Amino acid sequence: MTPFDSQIAQIEKYRRMSGNERLLVGLRLHELSCEIARERIRAMLPDATDEHIAEELGRRLKLAYQIGERAVAR
Repeated sequence: MTPFDSQIAQIEKYRRMSGNERLLVGLRLHELSCEIARERIRAMLPDATDEHIAEELGRRLKLAYQIGERAVAR
């Protein structure tokens, strides 16, 4: 199976899911991406406290939303 075929198959799978199932997938992906970001922050700032890591993640998420809002406004 080619990467394109895999992508098509995944899209078809999403289409067969209910709205709630798709929402859960999205929420899980969001949490996974946040955990990856936390680990990256931890690697860059090994002495950072959990509180500082949470603050930095929040700053990055806020920045990402601001960039997204500007892109939509164009």
